[in-house]
Order: sequence, then structure tokens, then C-alpha cells
Amino acid sequence: MTASIPTSGPIVVIGSLNMDLVMRTARIPNAGETLRGHGFDTLPGGKGANQAVACARLGGQVAMIGRVGIDAFGRALRDALAADGIDVERVEDTGEAATGVAMILVEDIGENRIVLAPGANGRLDAADIERSRPLIEEAALLVLQLEVPLDTVCAAIAIARQAGVPVLLNPAPASVLPDALYSSIDLLVPNESEATLLTGIKVCDPASAEEAARSLLARGVRGVLITLGAQGVLIADADGYRHLPARVVQAVDSTAAGDTFVGGLAVGLTEGLSLDEAAALGQAASAICVTRAGAQPSIPQRGELTQWSPK
Repeated sequence: MTASIPTSGPIVVIGSLNMDLVMRTARIPNAGETLRGHGFDTLPGGKGANQAVACARLGGQVAMIGRVGIDAFGRALRDALAADGIDVERVEDTGEAATGVAMILVEDIGENRIVLAPGANGRLDAADIERSRPLIEEAALLVLQLEVPLDTVCAAIAIARQAGVPVLLNPAPASVLPDALYSSIDLLVPNESEATLLTGIKVCDPASAEEAARSLLARGVRGVLITLGAQGVLIADADGYRHLPARVVQAVDSTAAGDTFVGGLAVGLTEGLSLDEAAALGQAASAICVTRAGAQPSIPQRGELTQWSPK
């Protein structure tokens, strides 16, 4: 990766905060079918909040920008972030919409299916971003996803580029991006399905991921990391293409695994690690995450990564 990541200043995360309503089931029901589940939890989540928590627990200084409703879920989500040491001054409430909610069905094999009701997340707009300009301009790294409006994401990236702040975009949920946006992204971190949508190339293994990454680099992105689940991660930048195998673990729940990887990657980069070393940190953290149930409850603390080494 050609861009240099500062090692001072906060990691600023802009994104969603959702209350996750999680039910476990042996398998996903067919259309018209009712199955008996075996467990229900209400847990803090949202891709933005998950990534902020991952950054904080893995050792980063973190501030978050987002929206919640004036309701019990909103208060609980803000309190949960603050308990992890995250600056929540810019997590504002709105009386125009309820806090976002995600319904998550988790199969016993660890796979999940998620349906979102974005609520207040959809009200985060360019005006909110402009008010947060000083925070963005002092960031070591700006981290974003796509559970808030794309116009809002683009506004934040524009401020970051003007200030010389590196940008990491996790394009999830999968969505088409404006062609002009790619050249403003330092690191693009999609999974297989997101990379497939962005490039039109069916990504299913390291070889197809390399083909997709080549397409994304050609659009102006400085670095691409395509996460491949149990097959690891494909890294592509000006130094070439590398495949890092995944750690072998017994998966319980894949919820927040990708967010945990992004958090480890972001923290590693702001600590001065190379891109490959930072990705290895993210892999070590996500390997622990998938062995636990829930989103934020599954994200590990840095001290739990006892077997990880950047070398």
C-alpha cells in the first residue's frame, strides 16, 4: 500500500448502530415454514458500532459518528460504546426515527442471515458530517461502511481526502459505488459477495479474488483486501498479490467476524504495522470472534490474542 497511515490521532468510525435481535436455529426455514428456535438475545450491534468496538478492544483510540433514536435501544447502544472507551460525542439522537434494528437468524453451523431496519442510521446526513469536520481532519484513519446513506459516506470521504486522512471503506452491505469514489479510497475491504457485485467477477477462491482485486486496483483504489471466510484473505496493492490463509477454528457464529477483521486491520495500521501484518492481526481477532455467539459480545480484547505475532 502506497499511502502512509499516521500513528497519532484517533481512528474515526462513521457508520451504523443497531440493536441486534438474535435467534439461533438448526437451519434457516423455507418459505412458509415455521421452525422452533433455541435461544434469543438482544445485543448491541451495527457494522459501524461493531468496527468501533473492535478497534477499541484491540488497542485503538476511537471516536464514532452516527445516529440513534430517542429510545431505550439508542441509550443502550451509546452506553455500550462508551463502556469500551469510545468517544460518543458525535453519536447523536434523532426524534424522527427509531434506533436501527437488525433481525439475525444464526444457524447451528455458524452461518447467519440478517435483515436490517435502518431507522435513525438513515438520517445520518452530510450536515452531520460537516459538523464533524474537525474530528475527521485530525483522524489517523477514517473507517466507513454502507449501512448509512451513500451520500453521507461520500461527503465524509471528501473531507478526509482534503485533509490527507487515509480512508478505509468496507463496502457492506453490498452496493454499487460511484466510479469517481474509487480513487479516494486507500483501502477497500469487501467480502466475496461484495467483491462480486463491485466487479462482476464471481469471487469464490483466492484465484478469483485476485482477478477481482486487479479490477478494483485499476479503478484507482490503493489497496484491496478481499475476505474469503474460511479461505482467508487476498491482499492486493502496489507490492503485488498475497494470500493469507485463515486460522482453523470451530465456528459458532460468524456475526461481526468481518467487522472484527476490519478493526484489527485498522488498529494494526495505526500502530505502524505493514499491511500484511495488520491483516494478520485482524485475522487473529476474527478467528476468536467466530467461536463466540453475538456481535459485540464476541469481539475479543487485545490481550486474548496470545498466539498472534506480526512476524
